[in-house]
Amino acid sequence: MSSEEVTRLLRKAYGDEIETVMNYLTNSIVLDGVRAEEIKESLQADIQEELGHAEQLGERLKQLDEQPPASGEFEAHQHSLQPPADTTDVLSVIDGVLDAEEDAIETYRALITAAEAADDPVTEDLAVTILADEEAHRTEFRGFRKEYRSD
Repeated sequence: MSSEEVTRLLRKAYGDEIETVMNYLTNSIVLDGVRAEEIKESLQADIQEELGHAEQLGERLKQLDEQPPASGEFEAHQHSLQPPADTTDVLSVIDGVLDAEEDAIETYRALITAAEAADDPVTEDLAVTILADEEAHRTEFRGFRKEYRSD
């Protein structure tokens, strides 16, 4: 694989992180109900971490003489993470988060492979670190889903 593939995946990951921030923020605002509070708090905490990921990815692109995509290049992909029509439908948000985390995990695993093939250990290390965070988010929201499905 080439450095072009590394750049493509870095740009994709950056855009995905920015979209995740937007969707987590919106869902943390619109969800209603006592049962939604724990999910809202988790989303609010994750916003800063996801934004930090975007910053790190953007900085890495800059180090590679590239730039992160701006809003003119933005294409939304997280359809299942859109706020639900029923603002008490916490399970749909949990499932949307899990979809987004699965996509992120797949992207970071591909980035690790591409960076290794391109002999880019710095990007590989960054992707490994962020992958661990995404897997932790997935585990947390799998737990939330188990709780909601057992009711």
